[in-house]
Amino acid sequence: MPISQHSHSGQFCLHASGNLEEVIREAIKQGFKTFAFTEHAPRDHEEDLYEEEKHLKVQDLFDTFDAYYKEARRLQQAYGDRINILVGSEIDYIRPESVQLIRSLLDKYDLDYIVGSVHHVHTIPIDFSPALWEAALHAVNDDYEQLFVDYFDHQYEMLRQLKPLVVAHFDLIRLFSPEAGLRVFADSQKVSDRVQRNIDFVNSYGGIFELNSSAFRKGWDTAYPKKDILQRILDSKALITLSDDSHGPAQVGLNYHRLKQYLIDQGVQQVAEIHRSQTEQAAKPTYKLIPIEQAWAGFVGQH
Repeated sequence: MPISQHSHSGQFCLHASGNLEEVIREAIKQGFKTFAFTEHAPRDHEEDLYEEEKHLKVQDLFDTFDAYYKEARRLQQAYGDRINILVGSEIDYIRPESVQLIRSLLDKYDLDYIVGSVHHVHTIPIDFSPALWEAALHAVNDDYEQLFVDYFDHQYEMLRQLKPLVVAHFDLIRLFSPEAGLRVFADSQKVSDRVQRNIDFVNSYGGIFELNSSAFRKGWDTAYPKKDILQRILDSKALITLSDDSHGPAQVGLNYHRLKQYLIDQGVQQVAEIHRSQTEQAAKPTYKLIPIEQAWAGFVGQH
C-alpha cells in the first residue's frame, strides 16, 4: 500500500510522458493505496516558459491547467473505489508576484492541497540543467553561499505566504552543485540557520516534508532531501510523506525499493498518508501515520 503525494503526466506537462489515466492505472497495477495528481500550476510571465513550451502563450498554460483539473476530478470519480486519489498542484515561487498568482488559482479551484516548490533563484531555473544552475550562480557574482542563502530565503517566503501542506524536494538547490559548492553548503552557518528556520516554520503550521525518490533517477544515492537535512527534519519531529514525483507511467513507483531502504537506514519509522476532506466546502485534508513496513505492503513495483 505505497503512497505518492506528488506526480505529473505528459498530458499536462510537456517534459513528462503519457496521460493522466495511464498514470493512475499504473499506480493501481503496482499496488498503490494513495496517489496524488499534482500538475504544475501555470506561470504568468512569458520569460518563464521552458524550452519545450516556447511555442505556447501564457494563456495556454492556464487553459491546460483548467483541462487538468477537470480530467483529474473525472478520474478521481472513476477510480476512487480502487485507490485514494487526491487532486492538487505543484506551485512554484519564482518572484514575489508568484504569491498572488497562486492565491488566485486557489480561489478558482478547489484543490485538495498544494505542493510547495522553488525551482528558480532570481527567476533562473536551478534544476533544469547544469548550465542554468551556473547562470543562477553568476547572478550572485559566483558566490556559492549567497546562492544557497537566496534559495532558502525564496523558499521561506513561499512557505510563509502560502503554507503548502506538502513541501517538495527541500534541498533541490544541491542537484547540480559542484563539489566546491557542496562544501560551502556544508560549512556555512548562514545556510544552516536558514535550513533550520524553514524546517521550524513548516512544523509551526503543520506542513509535511516529502521524501522524493526522483533524486535517485537524477544521479543521487539518496532521495531528496539528503541525509544531513533529513536528520534535522527527523530531530524536529516533523511529518514526512512519500513522493515518486513521477513524470509519466514509466516513472510511477520508480526507485521505491531504494527509497524504502533509505528511510530504514535513516531511522524513519512512519510516514503520513494524506486523505482529501470529506466535506463539501474546502477544508484542510486529513492524514494518518503509517509504519514504514506497512507503507510498502502489497507493493509490486516495475523496476
